[in-house]
Amino acid sequence: SMDASVILPGEGEVYVRCLEAFSLRDVGSQRWFRQHEYVVKLNMQAIISASSAHDEYVKELLVTHRKIPTLVHELILVEVWKQKVLPVLCQLQDFNPKSTFPLYMVIHYEATVINLLETIMFHKDSCEAAEDSVLDLVDYCHRKLTLLASRTSRDGPPTSDQPSPRSNLFPPLQELQTQNAALEFEISLKALSVLRYITDHTDSISVINRLLCIHNMPCVLVQLIHCCPWSRYTAGKVEKYMNGTWQKIPPEDHLKMSKLDGQVWLSLYNLLLKEDCQRKYDFNNFNKNTILKLRGFLTEVLIDQLPNLLSFQRFLAHLSVTDPAPPKRDLILEQIPEIWDHIVHENAGKWKAIAKYQVKETFNPSEKDLRQQAHRLAQTYSLDVLESLLPEKPKCGCCGGEATKRCSRCQGEWYCNRECQVKNWSKHKTACKLMAEASEEIQKNFNSQP
Repeated sequence: SMDASVILPGEGEVYVRCLEAFSLRDVGSQRWFRQHEYVVKLNMQAIISASSAHDEYVKELLVTHRKIPTLVHELILVEVWKQKVLPVLCQLQDFNPKSTFPLYMVIHYEATVINLLETIMFHKDSCEAAEDSVLDLVDYCHRKLTLLASRTSRDGPPTSDQPSPRSNLFPPLQELQTQNAALEFEISLKALSVLRYITDHTDSISVINRLLCIHNMPCVLVQLIHCCPWSRYTAGKVEKYMNGTWQKIPPEDHLKMSKLDGQVWLSLYNLLLKEDCQRKYDFNNFNKNTILKLRGFLTEVLIDQLPNLLSFQRFLAHLSVTDPAPPKRDLILEQIPEIWDHIVHENAGKWKAIAKYQVKETFNPSEKDLRQQAHRLAQTYSLDVLESLLPEKPKCGCCGGEATKRCSRCQGEWYCNRECQVKNWSKHKTACKLMAEASEEIQKNFNSQP
C-alpha cells in the first residue's frame, strides 16, 4: 500500500532531535546502535514519502532542526572507521567473533546514511541547510567516485562470481570483506546522485571552487562515462545495474540511458554550462582534450532522451575551435571541509587502541546480546514495511532466480524450490534461528499487551 508508514511525524521529530555526532571510539556502542535504528527508520520513511509524493516530513524535520551536517559527520565517521579501524580489527590475533553481524551493521550504516542524503538532497532547501558540510560532502563524493573510476578501469565492473582474493582471515571476516566491497559499489552510486543534486542547487563560490579547481570533477566524470561501472558483459549479454541489481538488457535497449548515466551527464552539464561555473574552470590543454572526448559518447539516441544535451553538444563544438581564456582568479576567502581532517587528526596514532577497545567492548557480543540486537532489527525492519519497499519480485537466496517459496520458519528468506532451500540451509541456519526467535518474541509481547 502507498500509505505504509514506518514512523509517525511525532516519532520522527523525536528521532531527528536526538541525532548527535559520535566519536570514533563510540562507533558500535549501544547509544550508537540506537541512533542507527533511528536513521534506518527515518531513511525508510523518507523513501516511502518521496516515492508516493506524500508530505516529505523527514526532510522538513532534518532541515528545521539543522541535522543535515550531523548526518554528513556520521557518514564520514563510518568511512574513516572502515578505512582505519576495520583493517586493524580484522588482523587482531584474538578476534574471532561468534558473529560478524554487528560489524556488518556498521558497514551497512554508511549505505543507509548516503541513501537518506540522496533522498533529501534532491531538494534545494536541504542543500542550503547542509551549510558548510556541503564541502565535506563534495569531498566525500569525490573520494568515492575517484575510487569507483579507478577500480573499474583496473578490474572491470564488480561481478558476482569473482573469487575473493586468498587471505589468511578468519572465514566470516573474509565474507565480511566481500560484503563490504559490494556495499562500497552501491555507496559510490548513491554518491553520484548526491553530487548531481549538489551541482543542481549550489551557488556557493567555495563549493564551485572545490568541485572545479580543487577536484577537477569534470575530468572524473568523463572517466566515469568512459568506463561506465554500471554496465558489464556477462556471457555475451549486456547487463546494467538498476535498482540495486544487475539486470539483463534486451538488444533494443542497449543504447537507452540508465538513471546513472543521466546523473553523470547532468552533473557535467551543470559544471560546464552554468555561467558561474564556466568562468571558474580552467580549460587548459589537458582539461579541454579530456572534455572533448565526450563528443564520441553524445549520440542522437542520448540527446533524444535528455534534450538538455543538445546545448551541451553545441558547447563542445564551440570548445573544439576556441581556446577559452584562463579563469580570473578571484580572491575568495575559501572555506575548507573540516570533518574528515578533524576525525583523522583527533584519532591519529590511536587506531590500534580503538580497535582493541572495540573488540573487547563492542564486537564480541554474547548470544544474549546478539539475540536482542536481532530482535530490535526485526522490529526496525518490520517485514510488511520492507515488502512495500521492494518493487521487484523476491529473489532466491541461493541461486538468485525469481522466488515464490518462503522460509516458513523466519519468513525472511525466499527460494525458488526445495533444492535451493536445502542447499542454502547451512548458510541460512543461524540467521533463521535468530529472526524466528525475534519475531516469536515480538508476537508474544504483542499478544500479552492488554
